[in-house]
Amino acid sequence: MPSKFPKSQVLSPLDELLWAIIGLLLTVSGVFIEVSLSIPTGWPLAWGEMQAYSLGSTLQVGAVLLIGCVGGKNAAALSQIAYLALGLSGAQVFAQGGGLGYWQEPTFGYLLGFLPAAWLCGYIAFRQPRRFDAIVLSCLVGLLVIHLLGLVYLTGLSLFGSLPEGWWSAVLQYSFTPFPGQLLMICAVSLIAFIFRRLLFY
Repeated sequence: MPSKFPKSQVLSPLDELLWAIIGLLLTVSGVFIEVSLSIPTGWPLAWGEMQAYSLGSTLQVGAVLLIGCVGGKNAAALSQIAYLALGLSGAQVFAQGGGLGYWQEPTFGYLLGFLPAAWLCGYIAFRQPRRFDAIVLSCLVGLLVIHLLGLVYLTGLSLFGSLPEGWWSAVLQYSFTPFPGQLLMICAVSLIAFIFRRLLFY
């Protein structure tokens, strides 16, 4: 089946490798940056006095989805394979550290979800050239995949008695609490990706 993109718009292997490296760097740095919303505190609007409200999430999920939207499925998947390999090898790039023992952490299922989420996000985003609705849909699908695998992993840990807190408490903490903030982050990621791809003509 022929590609829906003109040949000049398909990313080259070198481009995909560069985006994979960028995706790895964004994913690693995103875990240390908390997402917040700044709102003026006074009335009428006092832009000099802003109050930051945490959205209960870091930029990491946004970084995973962004690289899928701008780098495509191969670059996005490669960046997450590298990220997981780096963390499991002992590098302190996960939220609670790193190493092979990290599989026991409740959040590890969400990290595993980064890989299929990144691939699906890139696949859907590049089905049509520069369509904003496709980019938004790709981010939503990616976010849902991350949470689905996270919930499955939490359930497995709970069944084997390896979950420190109760299952419902873990679901509230790792899925329900950050989800609204992540939805807002998707709006920003989609807009940035759409503008970026228009500037790069693909």
